[in-house]
Amino acid sequence: MAKWPDSVVSCVDMNGDELADSVLRYAFRQLLGNNGYVHVVDVPESFDHVAFLKELGEFQPTPTGTLVGDVKPERGMDDVNHGQNRGGLQPHTEGYEFRGTPPRYLALWCVKPAEGRGGETTMLDGNRVLAEFDESERQHFLDTVYRWKSTEGLARRGVVPTAEHPVLEERDGELIFRYSTSYLEIPEDDELARRLIDRGGALYEENHIAIRYAKRDLVVWDNWRMLHSRNAFEDPRRHLKRVQIAS
Repeated sequence: MAKWPDSVVSCVDMNGDELADSVLRYAFRQLLGNNGYVHVVDVPESFDHVAFLKELGEFQPTPTGTLVGDVKPERGMDDVNHGQNRGGLQPHTEGYEFRGTPPRYLALWCVKPAEGRGGETTMLDGNRVLAEFDESERQHFLDTVYRWKSTEGLARRGVVPTAEHPVLEERDGELIFRYSTSYLEIPEDDELARRLIDRGGALYEENHIAIRYAKRDLVVWDNWRMLHSRNAFEDPRRHLKRVQIAS
């Protein structure tokens, strides 16, 4: 069952005045570190989303090479799993199908919110999933290398990457958690990996938060920690901007 987001910062204070940049950045960083994501609301027209996000790190190319991409429905793509359609998405982290380190942060901001029902970005803290496994089981996910593949939607556009990674990886004293409901190839005898996907899906369904966008709203999350998804929607004019940010 969806819950309201509990990691939200407004760009204005109790008087309706814009927060000082230093105050906004302090509150944003604190929430991002504590909760793994931040929903920024009451965003003024003058707000520079790109400049604000550049302070987190360098932008990484998306699968199609864009550094600042558009997320809006494409014609002829509603029949496959794809970020550029109106369908719902399955819980996942980003970048599991590419070699190397996945993006540390992902960010979306709203150009045109969806009218009517749906279109929310949904999230769950991956630590909720990992808490279901004991130390020896988590070690299995550190030691075992799996094959990851990409979505049907990207394949239709000629992007067909695959990569081999463990589910968990330690990097500079921090933990990277990779997850995909459908694109982790699970060996027949690997019951732990199957339980990871099944239990992760159940926890996501029961505990995810759902973020409804207003115009200019910004959502940023820690991709090494948080699972994310999207609810289906009908409005073809829904339009977000998207960036991936390196560690």
